[in-house]
Amino acid sequence: MHASYRKLLWLIPCVALSAQCLLSTDVAAQKKKSGWLFGKKTPAVTADTTAKKKPDTKGLKPYKEVITADAVSKDGLFKVHRVKTDYYFEIPLKLLGRQLLVVNKLSKVPEQLNDAGVNKGMNYANMVIAFERDTLLNRIFLRKQHPFLEVPANHAIAQSVADNFNPSVIDYFKIEAYNGDTSAVVINVSKIFDGSNNSINNVFDELGMSSSPIKDLSRIRIIKAFEENIVAKSELTAKITGVEVSIETTTNLVLLSEHPMTPRFADRRVGLFTTPRWYFSDEQHKLEERELITRWRLEPKPEDLQRYRNGELVVPAKPIVYYIDPSTPAKWRPYIKAGIEDWQQAFEAAGFKNAIIAKDAPENDPDFDGDDVRYSVVTYAASAKANAMGPSVLDPRSGEILEADIIWWHNVMSTLHSWVRIQTGAIDPRARSNQFSDSLMGHAIRFVSSHEVGHTLGLQHNMGSSYAFDVDSLRSPAFTSRMGGTAPSIMDYARFNYVAQPGDQVTQITPAIGVYDKFAIGWAYRYTGAKTPHEELPELNKQLRVHENDRMYAFGEQQEVRDAIDPRSQIEDLGNDAVKASQYGLQNLKRIVPQILTWTKEEGDNYDEAGKMLNSAIGQWNQYAYHVLANVGGIYITPTVYGQKQDSYRHVEKKKQQAAVHYLIGEVFNTPDWLFKNDIYTKSYPIKESPIGNIEYGALVYAKSLQSYLYYDLLRDERLSRMLENEAANGKAAYTVTDLMSDMHQGIFAKTLRSQSLDIYERNSQKGFVDALIISIDKSVVRSDVKKIQPAPTPAIAQQFCSFNLQTPAGEDRASRNMMYFAVNRVSDAVSAKRGELTRLLQLLNSKKHNADRATADHYNDLIIRINQALNNK
Repeated sequence: MHASYRKLLWLIPCVALSAQCLLSTDVAAQKKKSGWLFGKKTPAVTADTTAKKKPDTKGLKPYKEVITADAVSKDGLFKVHRVKTDYYFEIPLKLLGRQLLVVNKLSKVPEQLNDAGVNKGMNYANMVIAFERDTLLNRIFLRKQHPFLEVPANHAIAQSVADNFNPSVIDYFKIEAYNGDTSAVVINVSKIFDGSNNSINNVFDELGMSSSPIKDLSRIRIIKAFEENIVAKSELTAKITGVEVSIETTTNLVLLSEHPMTPRFADRRVGLFTTPRWYFSDEQHKLEERELITRWRLEPKPEDLQRYRNGELVVPAKPIVYYIDPSTPAKWRPYIKAGIEDWQQAFEAAGFKNAIIAKDAPENDPDFDGDDVRYSVVTYAASAKANAMGPSVLDPRSGEILEADIIWWHNVMSTLHSWVRIQTGAIDPRARSNQFSDSLMGHAIRFVSSHEVGHTLGLQHNMGSSYAFDVDSLRSPAFTSRMGGTAPSIMDYARFNYVAQPGDQVTQITPAIGVYDKFAIGWAYRYTGAKTPHEELPELNKQLRVHENDRMYAFGEQQEVRDAIDPRSQIEDLGNDAVKASQYGLQNLKRIVPQILTWTKEEGDNYDEAGKMLNSAIGQWNQYAYHVLANVGGIYITPTVYGQKQDSYRHVEKKKQQAAVHYLIGEVFNTPDWLFKNDIYTKSYPIKESPIGNIEYGALVYAKSLQSYLYYDLLRDERLSRMLENEAANGKAAYTVTDLMSDMHQGIFAKTLRSQSLDIYERNSQKGFVDALIISIDKSVVRSDVKKIQPAPTPAIAQQFCSFNLQTPAGEDRASRNMMYFAVNRVSDAVSAKRGELTRLLQLLNSKKHNADRATADHYNDLIIRINQALNNK
């Protein structure tokens, strides 16, 4: 999510689903001020110069011949005229050169996109544009602006900035006429909305369909004009693999303020979405590259400013308002609203009261449109997708959030049901039935609402928050009631309290807005009145230094599930000890699994519900394994600044890594009978829902598959390289690769060492370990320049979902930090250790193959052949 902005990002199509996405450059203003055009001092043909002269209307039609008596007109930012099937903009000359934000949204989608989780309300392909007049050619050019640069106009480098960041012309329009007093120009804009042209709305490409609208099957639905924006609705149809696909889109043209909000610089110690800003000046020794946090413009009313500065809570001049989609079932609206307004307590940390408000969408108001960027809407999507997301639209010049769209998929309740039942069913009788009470489901909906709203306020996931709580404190009714949730931040994926045990009497088991969230909102939103972001830096740093030693205020970046580096910063985990928390979780799962057939019983129904619940239990068990795995080769990463006493990097303690490996051996690689050998399999296999229908997994193949993933991930070169770094720095105090191989040898082959026969699960587990050793060696020494088949890209519009599932291993969570821990793998000790382990196993298997039953002996002989082939033995 934080890829380098030093690349030519303005050449890459940008999808603004999160607050980070809109990357553009403002150079037109600099060229206007300098008066330079193509390296020669000439009068620049721009709005500022041409608007001062009376336009030459020679050769143009009179206004009344273009905007005829048949015209249906609407006043607004621009006058919009519909003349039969053509649409015209009447653009005041004073607005030529002004920056406009284009915001594209999906308004209606076909079944094919609905199945992929692409639904109404999603925002895509935003850009900043400006209309520019050429009086010689009688044309209006459309330029795509890129406002991530800033340079003083009177500095010499300003001209170089203008020359090296020239905004591109992406379209043009013939000047049809001028209005009566020649203060506005008239252009026909039908082509950019009716499917003829995709310069500002390339929806099919943005969705990864690589197609263009068919003009004869596309049309403009309506174009509406308002004071500060234009709203155009189009129905666009393209043929995709021989099938016509029609999408209704809404394109907003929003006039950006001439006075952008004062930006605030980001800091890695608090997790907020960002947008880039480059500062050029003549005084620099190097370019100043900054990230601006994204936030709403909350300011006190002028009459309340002194009260605000005195520490009183005041209502902001413009509160944040969210409207609830009328399609939302009435019984869920109060819970969604409550999740929104729960953030009011956080904004009090910034000095504002009633700063965020939830309302029902107005009825019978022709001007209200959920796709209009004047309104932030929670859009309810009728879809099988089980998810939710909270993207925002921003002014890229300042990071100001202008509008937010929360997409709420109807089927997210199915996931909430799975979470609550499998994570809390052992301690909460209400969570055991096939259908929850409305109050229990509503409570879970409220949590998701708050989480997604947090994203629209600018907050990133804080995956390191849950580590602040001691595991055993989550079993304390007093502690959980006092803290109000399962972590100090609702932006963590700290779901429901799976640690608490029956008899603990813990009732506060749901995530809630916490200490970190209030601090982050206070840090981001407190109004200072500063004119530049540089003025605020000392005070902002001071606020962060106050809490630098307190994990309650810590931020942890999102990481890849299968190779998390910092074990403190993971999804779905609870507490500060993954092994202990997972053991508590397993105790509850062992109580729940025998009850699955009873809890899911519905007279006359099949056993699909039981199969789905069993699959959720397996997913939870697998999730615990990855929480524990992250400790092996783990490094605690703490964002620090000069003057702090903490280390930025510290390897996980040897004792903790060894305990993690012992857990994996005992609870994962030694296949648990309670999970894979029980009576449920006589009625139903584990069932995983998928777009192609339910998939049923046999116990043996499922266990083998999940164990194999974990073996491969345990033996990843990246993980072993971090362990080698630890050994190089800390010697015998480190948990080494040699220690790992020894523990795995003693654990996975314990029965072999004792000359005992193996069952089929044990044989498969040993094969999984040996196979992972062999494959990982091959990957380490193979040529790195071999071409690989690249998977089909996921449409960018679908890449910013929150992850709402229990099925792991997952590939949805992206690492936000690039850390290099492996290179020139052929000379790594990791390969030596793996080959050494294969050699030791070869000796062991040869010594035991004659003292085993037939199945075990065949298994040993098979492994011997594989190892000999891998070691090139003859």
